Amino acid sequence: MAATLGGPDRRGIEQRRHTLCCVERDVRELRSAWTRYQRHAFHSPSPTLAPWVERYWEVRWDYDEPYQQKIVPYPNVQLSFGGGRADVHGVRSGYQIQVLEGRGHVFGVAFRPGCFRLFLDAAVSTITDCVVPATEVLGPDLPTTLDVPTVEAFLLKHLPDDDPRVRQAVAAVELIAKDKAVTRVERLAGELGLSVRGLQRLFAEYVGIGPKWVIRRYRLHEVTARMAAGGAIDWAALAAELGYADQGHFIRDFKGMFGEQPTWYAQRY
Repeated sequence: MAATLGGPDRRGIEQRRHTLCCVERDVRELRSAWTRYQRHAFHSPSPTLAPWVERYWEVRWDYDEPYQQKIVPYPNVQLSFGGGRADVHGVRSGYQIQVLEGRGHVFGVAFRPGCFRLFLDAAVSTITDCVVPATEVLGPDLPTTLDVPTVEAFLLKHLPDDDPRVRQAVAAVELIAKDKAVTRVERLAGELGLSVRGLQRLFAEYVGIGPKWVIRRYRLHEVTARMAAGGAIDWAALAAELGYADQGHFIRDFKGMFGEQPTWYAQRY
């Protein structure tokens, strides 16, 4: 980007904004058209693994022309199997674009936020925004078969010991997800009986990303749920309901997480 010592080139920024506003959308991403090209399936873990694993998931796709799939983040560490490899995906701090083409299949494990610390044997923040070969984390005997029973048997064999700090981190994220009134880090810390700094250390070690980010992500989930339900949305009222000082702050947060304005993103539904 062209820039001066005094700051970015404003003219260049405005030109890019104009270009983005005029870009023709891929019709395959509008009005849930992706369902004609992709199939998603979700499976629940066994009761023994349920405290550690949130879900198993599968995606199959079939595209004649390459498709840019937008993937929005959640605070889950993921283990994926596909394309002849297995990888551990740390928590992503922002959206990703994954190009899908031809026919493909990926099988994955979404670990509960806060639970991968003992599998990793290091602070989860060390792999944030990173992809690591799974054998480097889980050992060379990691299976390559893409099915639930095989992967579940492996995870049961390597199940770590209990840790009260894991339970505390899990409880913190669950509280954020369930209680819409949690919109500030200070309130969350008070609910858990921790200092703000202590809460931040807990999240860095066990969740992999800060509590402010996790609060913002789950509150913005309320927005996409409204979009998926259909109907008109009063954006200013929704911003206030989610704890934003004004609609501008809400839009900036949404664009930072999803890469586009809420009205633009809503066209996907």
